Amino acid sequence: MQTPKISLGSWAFSFGTFEADPWSFDRFIHYASEAGYDGVEIGGARPHPHPDDYDTPAKCRELKAKISGLGLGISAYAPDFKEVPPAEVETQDYLKVIQKCLLFCNRLEIDRMRVDSVSSPRGLPSGEYEQNFGHLALTWRKAAEICRQAGVLLVWEFEPGFFLNKPSEVKRLVEAIDHSNFKLLFDTSHAYMGAVVGARQAGMPETLRGGEVEYAKRLRPYLGHLHLTDSDGSLHGGATSTHYPLGEGRVNFTGTLNALRPELDQLKWWCVDYCFWPNAEADAKKAIPFVRNLAAEVLK
Repeated sequence: MQTPKISLGSWAFSFGTFEADPWSFDRFIHYASEAGYDGVEIGGARPHPHPDDYDTPAKCRELKAKISGLGLGISAYAPDFKEVPPAEVETQDYLKVIQKCLLFCNRLEIDRMRVDSVSSPRGLPSGEYEQNFGHLALTWRKAAEICRQAGVLLVWEFEPGFFLNKPSEVKRLVEAIDHSNFKLLFDTSHAYMGAVVGARQAGMPETLRGGEVEYAKRLRPYLGHLHLTDSDGSLHGGATSTHYPLGEGRVNFTGTLNALRPELDQLKWWCVDYCFWPNAEADAKKAIPFVRNLAAEVLK
């Protein structure tokens, strides 16, 4: 059983309160290294590495050398897909962006790519809902196959702010895609907000009696990546889960991670995600001993 490496998501330092004055990627990787992280997870929205800005092997080699020169690995890439919501745009338009991002991943030897459904979680007439659901499943199935051929696992981060955020919808979609190279990115805060709060769910809210632990049990077979963050039961700006400091909120981390085993044991990386959290600079440093202690407890 391997001890997981700990990475930090770069988007925490370019979104939210950081958006007016985002950290450069250089500043971020130096911070992550000095704080004691094993690696970083790259957010692909500018000013952080965008595939159009790193469009040659030479540029990617230089970026990889900067990261590895600080003793850091890369746990995954989270490109910016907001211009191509996969349930709504033509499949080929979405796949063009996937292929461009895959070049970036391959050149930096990144083996996981994060996606979301982009579209808002508004209520839709049943016919339109099923049409969008089917189109999304088809598009992501094709994307998963292209990623498989490139040696990159496609992982979906489900969350309150996007289309398909009920527990049954998440499970239904991954089963409908039915591709070995399509897995779930399990974010502990999103899981809490989906299973316990029923946040931003269209129509009748759907929660689980066993909360985020039961959610983890249901989704365990599809686990492909992990984001760790806590929850106070609120939404950030009414849009998506508040990413609360680890150990200070309501998430049952021990129960949730135990419920994700044995698939959890195969993950090389656990990523700390403080997206939109205003005190990310201070709290990301505190997260490292919390995660190390959690790993020692769960994987003993």
